[in-house]
Amino acid sequence: MPELPEVEVVRRGLDDHVRGRTIASAVIRHPRAARRHVAGTEDLAARMLGATITGTARRGKYCWLILDDRDALLMHLGMSGQMLITSPDVPIAPHERARFSFTDGGHDLRFDDQRTFGHLMYDEGGEVLPSPIAHIARDPFDPQFDQAAVVARIKAKRTGIKRALLDQTLVSGIGNIYADEALWTAKVHGETAASSLSKSRISAVVDAARSVMAAALAQGGTSFDSLYVDVAGSSGYYFSRSLNVYGLAGHPCTRCGTPIAREKFMNRSSHFCPGCQRKR
Repeated sequence: MPELPEVEVVRRGLDDHVRGRTIASAVIRHPRAARRHVAGTEDLAARMLGATITGTARRGKYCWLILDDRDALLMHLGMSGQMLITSPDVPIAPHERARFSFTDGGHDLRFDDQRTFGHLMYDEGGEVLPSPIAHIARDPFDPQFDQAAVVARIKAKRTGIKRALLDQTLVSGIGNIYADEALWTAKVHGETAASSLSKSRISAVVDAARSVMAAALAQGGTSFDSLYVDVAGSSGYYFSRSLNVYGLAGHPCTRCGTPIAREKFMNRSSHFCPGCQRKR
């Protein structure tokens, strides 16, 4: 699933291509694309007509288009969602779920989603923060991110530090990839109880997460397959160049040479170095 760097890449691309443009037509082609919009696909499309996109925003793994300086079209990419800028002449794609055209006659905005886990939702008055994600915490790139307060909340948890990093109500934007990478950077095992770590150690983990995600963002995010792309359809390059543990089971740790281990974690996997990240 796209994490903070990948969603931020998409948000920046959208901001470059659709800010200031007015929507001339909206077609929602699949009901799952609007399943969180209670009024349904036709209502969602109707609300978009005539709206001017006055900005874009993001919190954690969610981003949204700001409409008429007031409302929001909230977007979550799920496992395979793609927001694409495409020529109006491009025919309907097999996994196209929605398309928006503009009054200037330029390129369309298209939402493709092969696995249909992503969704679009209109939120009236949601310019600053859409109500469906009001519970989502700020992320480490947010200017108002209070690291000391976040560290204190994490330390209060008896759960493993990795679970705490993935809790989007504590700190948002960090997913499985960057949690593993941050923990490797900080030399902390993911099953270490958050409450057993000092505040300075937890803060170092948060710093590592910010640093790793900043590096990924600079390279367009992490692409493991063709499902994550930016608005132009291009893949990110962070995976092939810079990951240290995630997806590298059996490879030698670049720091100590110990083979990277992989263990089951919830419904996914954790990758870590048994040499550098000892269980406590």
